[in-house]
Amino acid sequence: MLSIYKCGLIASVLHLKVADIRPLFAGLLPEIAAPLGLTALFLGLTPLPADALNSVREQEIAECRVGEISTWGDGRDRPALASPLVFVYQHRGAPAWFSEAEVLARVKQAAVAWSQCGVPSQVLGGDSVAPAGAVHVQWSDQGSVGNFGLANLGQRSLSLGPAAFALLHQRNPAHDARQTLQMVISHEMGHLYGLMAHSRRCVDVTSYYHDGKGQQCHVRDERARKTVLEYRATLPTACDIQRCRLANGLLK
Repeated sequence: MLSIYKCGLIASVLHLKVADIRPLFAGLLPEIAAPLGLTALFLGLTPLPADALNSVREQEIAECRVGEISTWGDGRDRPALASPLVFVYQHRGAPAWFSEAEVLARVKQAAVAWSQCGVPSQVLGGDSVAPAGAVHVQWSDQGSVGNFGLANLGQRSLSLGPAAFALLHQRNPAHDARQTLQMVISHEMGHLYGLMAHSRRCVDVTSYYHDGKGQQCHVRDERARKTVLEYRATLPTACDIQRCRLANGLLK
């Protein structure tokens, strides 16, 4: 995250890097393709059935245990950019394999999921007149600065990167890019809801897998890391929602 402070105001740019999308590296070197963490073999752990491991991830998504909320400390959570938050989706520049209706549906799904924290939202199509203060959801390599996604609070924009998604399509054409699209939209939208720091719970949609200095995100069971290529959820988890409530003073 890059934060620029001027005259008491904050203009924050938060992004999901190309290197942090696991499906991009599928089919490449095993040490790159595998999710972070050592295998159960090297950890000396007893292997569990795949369905049991999948349930571990599902439980992490559904519940937030006491003491589990943890961030990388790369930002300070704050109230949402606005309440209600209004998102206006513009399809111009989108990859050909994503229809306008499909992407708009993903934006709506993310907004509905984040609204569970108590901050209402509205999503409009590109033909709508954008009200003052609306967040523009757009496809722009310039706006995303080469990343899959980037939230610019100062400009009130959520930019998706056409080039990054084209690279994913080229490197791993078998991967369902709609999952990555949903995860990127949800991740960047979380910043607009006030979650400025990235989570250290691998499963949280606001997470980063590592800090680039050898530190890794957390999972409840190390054996669960390899159950799916992308361990991060596609929508906000229980801990994401709890952080959102805390940031917006809405936790009951």
